[in-house]
Amino acid sequence: MTATNPRPTARDTGTGGAARDERAGSAPVAGSDAAQHDTVASVVRQWRAVHPELDTGPMEVIGRINRCAALLQQAEDAPLRRAGLSRAEFDLLGALRRTGHELTPGELARETFSSGAAVTKRIKQLTERGLVERRGDTRDRRVAHLRLTDTGRDLVDGILPEQLAYETSVLSVLAPEGQGDLAALLADLLSRLEGRMGALRA
Repeated sequence: MTATNPRPTARDTGTGGAARDERAGSAPVAGSDAAQHDTVASVVRQWRAVHPELDTGPMEVIGRINRCAALLQQAEDAPLRRAGLSRAEFDLLGALRRTGHELTPGELARETFSSGAAVTKRIKQLTERGLVERRGDTRDRRVAHLRLTDTGRDLVDGILPEQLAYETSVLSVLAPEGQGDLAALLADLLSRLEGRMGALRA
């Protein structure tokens, strides 16, 4: 896998050899055949037939990111499932473990990119299971401070190596160098979006 894949053109439907970006005149890129046969490639070709004047390039990036995210979310995380945890619940427990100190519900929402209502619901469930405990603020009774119980900490520490091994297996469809390239590209995209999305939504 390479860091960039050439954008297919209206004339290249992905049925032949490696795709070539005719606008940039780039050479064929190894591994690009597979990209031309995924579901997003089919969607892009259909839109180009309807609106050939439009640049569908953004669909090829955002569409594939969304599709990969959906597939990963649909996949059953075996280690978490055996522990009776959802990915969202594990992310919340993980935030409490990796930060190493108490967090308020609002801080947890920011750490896990969740809504306040979702965090409140998950905290209630995890507290009932004895994995999280809350402490009231001595100065403001409306504020709660959350931390892992010993059981919660042991659960996270026990699951994490197994969960990482599972995710390694999921990503094994890519060569190690391809995983590194993808991680770098996603990191660059994420850092830029985190700085701009507020302005884009305004």
